[in-house]
Amino acid sequence: MKLKRITNTPEDTIKLGTEIGKKLQPGDIIALKGNLAAGKTTITKGIAISLEIEDEITSPTYTIISEYYGKIPLYHMDMYRIEGSEEFEMLGADEMLYGSGISVIEWSERIEEYLPENHIIIDIQRQDDCSRIITIEGLEL
Repeated sequence: MKLKRITNTPEDTIKLGTEIGKKLQPGDIIALKGNLAAGKTTITKGIAISLEIEDEITSPTYTIISEYYGKIPLYHMDMYRIEGSEEFEMLGADEMLYGSGISVIEWSERIEEYLPENHIIIDIQRQDDCSRIITIEGLEL
């Protein structure tokens, strides 16, 4: 089942992320899709709020993986600079991906064959008016 939502501001996107985060369970994997500046990190900020994470959530583009701790660990990954699943495996990220935390993966398309069948997909498409059309698959809100 696919659910579509429209957000008009970064605050709306964070609020939706918070709503999503409240439904997540340890071990959940979220594949974030969308172009540059679509709002992938912004929605992750909302997920972190719902997990009572106090650290500031920033894009992990250069660190590749950021770990945050709250009610449930959050592993925020950015695969933009990864060439494929082999490089992903060399990072040792599979321990996080299949651990007891929640994994949120930006640019997940680059490691799609590595993801389990039952992962959650969130596709964010930025519109010309700066709103976002966000499609959620694999999670009921």
